[in-house]
Amino acid sequence: MRHRAGLVLGLVGLADVAAAGLYPGIAPDNHTCALADPVLSCSCQARPDKVKDSCCVETFGGLLIATQLWSTFTGLEDKGQVYPKNEWSIHGLWPGQLLQRFRHSPAQLSCSHEERNPDLITQFPGSYTQYCDFSRQYDPRPSPNTTDGQPGGVPVPAYQGESIEKWFEPYGKLDLLAYMRKHWVSQHDSNWVFWAHEFSKHATCFSTFQKECYVSIVKTLHVRGRRRTFQVTPPVAHQGPKASEHDDLFDFFETAVAWQRRLPSFQWLSDAGIRPSNTTGYTFSAVRHALTRAFGQPPFLGCGGPKYNETRAGRGSNDSGRTEINEIWYYYHVNGTPQRGDARKLNADEAGGRLTTCALAPGAIKYYERAEGSEEGDLSAEMMEM
Repeated sequence: MRHRAGLVLGLVGLADVAAAGLYPGIAPDNHTCALADPVLSCSCQARPDKVKDSCCVETFGGLLIATQLWSTFTGLEDKGQVYPKNEWSIHGLWPGQLLQRFRHSPAQLSCSHEERNPDLITQFPGSYTQYCDFSRQYDPRPSPNTTDGQPGGVPVPAYQGESIEKWFEPYGKLDLLAYMRKHWVSQHDSNWVFWAHEFSKHATCFSTFQKECYVSIVKTLHVRGRRRTFQVTPPVAHQGPKASEHDDLFDFFETAVAWQRRLPSFQWLSDAGIRPSNTTGYTFSAVRHALTRAFGQPPFLGCGGPKYNETRAGRGSNDSGRTEINEIWYYYHVNGTPQRGDARKLNADEAGGRLTTCALAPGAIKYYERAEGSEEGDLSAEMMEM
């Protein structure tokens, strides 16, 4: 009994803190961002104490990272869950903080670490924040399951509610749902779980997607204890009276989709002769060059699979990079809000600290074809849906 009582009190206190959001002093009205001059994120003018409305300026981390995935199968092909043909799928839209060395560079507008945002940087050390508002925690399987990713960190309560797919039709968003089912595809899990994860982990950490910018949310968290389920109700924020409950969620999804649509990675690579193949090996420098030429700045290229020096071809090499292409991250600063789509492209090495996890040896990385039946338009995939 003592353990369970302690758990309840701990979770109630946790909900009080997390539900307050990053900017608890935001007023419930007067968020007309068209009347505000756009401010570049990560600039001196983007400090919370400098901006008039943090709903209209990205004031916390300052980085925007549009991320895409390349996977070869979903594991749920028998349910009709397949990837879009000739296209990288959406991973998400993330906020982030600049590396310390980049904060002090001339490209950072000569705005020092202390001048910009000392309290928030101290509160959330490192390059990324996550699960910043438990009143909007819809992720059934939080990963990581603490707010700082450390075993001793604040635990993230698992969502026990209904599928968020049920929320699209009442809001007149069936067209958005159809698009996300096709282009924002999960592996080994239902799509909605992936979407809920991306929203809860990342959207809640943008200043411009804070719930104070939209609506009052009355929500019950379902947190599983050892033997029973406790219900924790966070305090209600005072927000715009005419907004709908999930305006923030749909705004985030639409914004993530908009950024994806301006990044045709598959076509950019294909134009350079880099196409999925189960036999051809590619060199990282060639892939980087193709993406940099098309995007304008080098993005981050992620690889999984075995390390090159653990493969037969790389045995004896010092190259421990991975060998299977699976992710691209595009870095930006934004003028005003991410919703506006006005951004300054950044070098991933300067903004994020690295360009790749891939092997660097010539011909060392593979860009595998998707499995038969795992891509829209495959005959076997169509037969599974019948």
